[in-house]
Amino acid sequence: MSVATSGMDDPVGQAGKGRVKDAILIAGPTASGKSALALDLAERTGGVIVNTDSMQGYAILDVLTARPGRAELSRAPHLLYGHVHPSIAYSTGAWLRDVTGLIEEDRLAGRRAIFVGGTGLYFRALAEGIPQMPDIPAAIRQHWRREMNERGAPALHEILLRLDADAARQLRASDGQRIVRALEVLEASGRSILAWQKDSAAPLIDRASARFLVIEPDRAALAGRIERRFDAMIAGGALEEVRQLAALGLDPALPAMKAIGVRELQAALAGTMSAAAAIERAKIATRQYAKRQATWFRHQLGSEWRRLRPGDDMETTI
Repeated sequence: MSVATSGMDDPVGQAGKGRVKDAILIAGPTASGKSALALDLAERTGGVIVNTDSMQGYAILDVLTARPGRAELSRAPHLLYGHVHPSIAYSTGAWLRDVTGLIEEDRLAGRRAIFVGGTGLYFRALAEGIPQMPDIPAAIRQHWRREMNERGAPALHEILLRLDADAARQLRASDGQRIVRALEVLEASGRSILAWQKDSAAPLIDRASARFLVIEPDRAALAGRIERRFDAMIAGGALEEVRQLAALGLDPALPAMKAIGVRELQAALAGTMSAAAAIERAKIATRQYAKRQATWFRHQLGSEWRRLRPGDDMETTI
């Protein structure tokens, strides 16, 4: 039985415990200016920028996910951008393993690591560690997903009640994703997901020397930036990216297919929605997403996070 860790013999919590010193973590909602701040800090400190956003890790969607362009890439090293094929269901655990790989390969050595993005769970995993989980063989994963599609969540919840009652009682009968996950883990390892969750890995960063920053932009100003940025995305080739993604014929349930703008622009390309309506809906979805991000950061990030608000002097961030 293998464990989803760093890809090494030791678990993530042992192989990388506190090994990233003096890290800077920059969180914030989409279009809040966090990437520009990260680039400024990287240039000032000789640092390296590490993507901490789930969608910016996917290939093809360069423009639609607002990944750094050639000009930004020429100014500082950027890691873990566009390295995952859209057919892969990339996860927090996979991202953490990739960060551990950077550590093991000494790609962060001698440079200040600047983690920037909008995925709260990535920051939590980085700073707090996450439970170790077993690798799930493809056959087991496909079996339970097929069962989910054919029989539905309540039926699988009944199965889980028989096999792992304690885990089942903690889940709603309608929570298909978590029910399937519990069944996968149980079959793959012979051990309850609750037992795995008790074994938390240690954080990869040294919290004592790290700087925690979260951008809290003015909502009206952010809405304006979202509008202008999406228009720039359309002008920069976002439609062509969505056309390339659609040509792959991927499962619509895959995370990459849920990137904001993909569904709307696909509808425009298919002729089921006008381009103007698709763009407007994508802008609305982006604003709603930014609001959810801001709410999560406000309630889930602790007191060690410095809140950067309009008018704050960015020169004093480090």
